[in-house]
Amino acid sequence: MMAQYLTIKRDNPDGLLFYRMGDFYELFFEDAVIAAAALDITLTKRGKHLGEDISMCGVPVHAHENYLSRLIKQGFKVAVCEQTEDPAEAKKRGAKSVVRREVVRTITPGTLTEDTLLDSKRNNFLAALAEAQGSFGLAWLDMSTGDLQMQPLSEHSVAAALARLDPGEVLISDRMASREDLADAFQPWQDQLSTLPASRFDSTNGDLRLQAMFEVKTLDAFGPFSRAELSAGGALLDYVELTQQGQLPRIAPPKRLSEGAVMEIDAATRRNLELTQTLNGERKGSLLSIIDQTLTGAGGRLLAAHISAPLTQSAVINQRLDMVQHFYDDHNVRENLSGFLKQVPDIERALSRLTLARGGPRDLAAIRVGLALTADIRSCLESAQLPDGIETALDDFGAHGELVLTLSEALEPELPLYARDGGFIAEGYAPAFDELRSLRDESRRLIAGLQDKYVQAAGIQNLKIKHNNVLGYFIEVSARHAETMPAGPEDIFIHRQTMKNAVRYTTVELGELEGKIASAADKALAIELELYDELVQQTTAQAEEIALAASALARLDVASALAGLAVDQRYCRPSIDDSLSFNIIGGRHPVVEMALAKDPGLEGAGSFVANDCYLQDTSQLWLLTGPNMAGKSTFLRQNALITVLAQMGSYVPAESVQLGVVDRLFSRVGAADDLAR
Repeated sequence: MMAQYLTIKRDNPDGLLFYRMGDFYELFFEDAVIAAAALDITLTKRGKHLGEDISMCGVPVHAHENYLSRLIKQGFKVAVCEQTEDPAEAKKRGAKSVVRREVVRTITPGTLTEDTLLDSKRNNFLAALAEAQGSFGLAWLDMSTGDLQMQPLSEHSVAAALARLDPGEVLISDRMASREDLADAFQPWQDQLSTLPASRFDSTNGDLRLQAMFEVKTLDAFGPFSRAELSAGGALLDYVELTQQGQLPRIAPPKRLSEGAVMEIDAATRRNLELTQTLNGERKGSLLSIIDQTLTGAGGRLLAAHISAPLTQSAVINQRLDMVQHFYDDHNVRENLSGFLKQVPDIERALSRLTLARGGPRDLAAIRVGLALTADIRSCLESAQLPDGIETALDDFGAHGELVLTLSEALEPELPLYARDGGFIAEGYAPAFDELRSLRDESRRLIAGLQDKYVQAAGIQNLKIKHNNVLGYFIEVSARHAETMPAGPEDIFIHRQTMKNAVRYTTVELGELEGKIASAADKALAIELELYDELVQQTTAQAEEIALAASALARLDVASALAGLAVDQRYCRPSIDDSLSFNIIGGRHPVVEMALAKDPGLEGAGSFVANDCYLQDTSQLWLLTGPNMAGKSTFLRQNALITVLAQMGSYVPAESVQLGVVDRLFSRVGAADDLAR
């Protein structure tokens, strides 16, 4: 066994190895020392290797995701090694044969898909940065949703782009890692950097890999990608395939974010404005925390993406604002929509898990519920005049009635987490399965009847028939009743095992019945798993259409949430154009205003004092002076935040705003500023 472990560890040297042994994942040698310290679990020993004790620790399989989460948050990579056959199969090859094991995936900070390891309202991006022909290219993917994007960059914009994405993991070449001129850009991301050989960033191979992935002969339909973007995209897909052992998730065709398509906000300004987290790294007190009224996980992620990347195209901004205004103007429609959105599960992530063969019956149910709700939402929203954005969303819902009906007929109301647990196919869906299930359940009722029979035969009221994975079914009585148990050569009870407080027996009749139960249960589970695979195949065959519907639900959620915010907080619709105007009347700092309203005990609590800011072509500069703590930073950032809100497509805290599109934003922070407090 240890020889097998060492071979697998040699092939997976970069992470901790979770080595499956029955109901535990075990770690050995240096991995055990590291994991025991990181997880605060007991470090033990198991045998010797080259004369030295072998360090060992382990975590139970049923709770391993909690331990994985803690390790990933500390920056570790974990290779998960599973048993690929059961011990009985191994014994057929010889008494000393070792159960076959294989690494089924390598979990890294950027390749998470499980809900238990992710924040429902936060994207988890895996990013790759490459350089070719003197320019840079960035590719990023959220594996839990399949969203893939690429962007050309100049060297000076690398830091700003990484700050915008806040990726869980960044792939760079070993050659790039050694460049001193990029040290400042990479400094905040040292814990997220994963260095790969430069050969993985070959642009020609990247182009071919992307073409093969999306089954096209050219990527021209997706965008005019640069060599650097192709290098980054190819390296990213290569890494995903490597860590997932060839099992790729559903990945949408790449979208290209052209240079200048979003407002450029450098890392320092982004941090100072506290867009998605405060200077202390907390979500509470950030701009995102006070505007987020989304009701779905996908909507929350989309809102965070919008706030991180305000647009610079006035037409697209106004299209988003039109959607918000529709819900702002119609309270009843907004309330009805909210009622449906509250019931929408995370379809995107459920779909990703199913395509990775990592899902379960509950993921199928999530997709069924979400798709069924699109029909209700369409009925709720259909009217004579709808903004283009809402019309597009309703079109993107598609028609999924047949799939919804199939999943509704197939699945039980209460579902297990894993398909291997069985018990999820509804009665009446598959007659052949119903027949086997009935036989299995009838056999279990016979066990109960047999127990009553043996209680009478032995005259022992606390006699029980129990089951475990080692002995199967057995009869158990307490140690003090064992003396009166009729277990002689002529009796039906056959001794099997003596425990400290109990003695176990069997009978020929019980053994025969156990064989029938095991056979019926095994056959029933096998058919149930076949049915599950068929349902997954039917669902993933419509992956692109389902993903489109999920995206539409997220867009509607964001628009409705921003409309509710605008009504609650008295925000106005900004007027966005391509002029040089910057005219804000009665502007208010959204975070400070909310903090004052929620905590009347704050010093100076009360209504926020609104103020104006007026810049235009003939008056492009204001010089603001005053003593420390006079509010200069508050005013400066107030106007910056209004700009961000306006260009992400939100109403803003002001009486009126007329704004020419801002392409770049800078802001300082006062030495003692903590504006939310």
